[in-house]
Amino acid sequence: MRGWKYGRAAALAGGVLLGLAVQAQPAPSSSGIFSCTDARGRKLTSDRPIPECVDREQRLLNPSGTVRARIGPTQTAQERADAEAKEKEAERARVLQVEERRRERALLIRYPSRQVHDKERAEALEQVAAVMQTAHKRVDDLQQSRQRIDAEMEFYKKDPSRAPPALRRQMEDIDRNTKEQKRFLGEQDNEVRRINARFDEELARLNELWLAQASPRPAAATSRKTP
Repeated sequence: MRGWKYGRAAALAGGVLLGLAVQAQPAPSSSGIFSCTDARGRKLTSDRPIPECVDREQRLLNPSGTVRARIGPTQTAQERADAEAKEKEAERARVLQVEERRRERALLIRYPSRQVHDKERAEALEQVAAVMQTAHKRVDDLQQSRQRIDAEMEFYKKDPSRAPPALRRQMEDIDRNTKEQKRFLGEQDNEVRRINARFDEELARLNELWLAQASPRPAAATSRKTP
């Protein structure tokens, strides 16, 4: 029984050693030879990529000597970063171009003619004009109220401090509201300029698009049969 145990242990140990020996053997190289000329002008060959030629092209040759593939130089970290940045910039430019074409199509759908564009500009300006008209009317009403207050204050011209507090508060409220209305009117003036600037910019682009749309497209070349 003891001998059987020793024999089994020896067999197991032998199997382990055999497995380690197999793992220690080098993996067979791929069929093909790498070839290049290094910076010193030496022609080098190897069964794997050649470290001396990482900065230049290497050729992978078949056993017959014909070129199977060409392997470009290995990029440095900075070169890879520069290439990635350049690719991202190109992709960003492509996205912007697609977005610009989409905006142009939407612009043409919304404004198929100059008349439609002019009409929408006029409607936008009319809305602001209506708001400004109301504000101007409010300023006129405030100024009339102020004139009445000024007429009452004539009684206290020599000593305004003797004027009733309610009268002074009315005067302060009128002045404050007048100032706010004038500020609002100034904002509406800016809005008119913004609207005109927007429609002017659109019109300049639309003139180009309308012209391109109206221009006859080149006829496709047709083949003629010889009689």
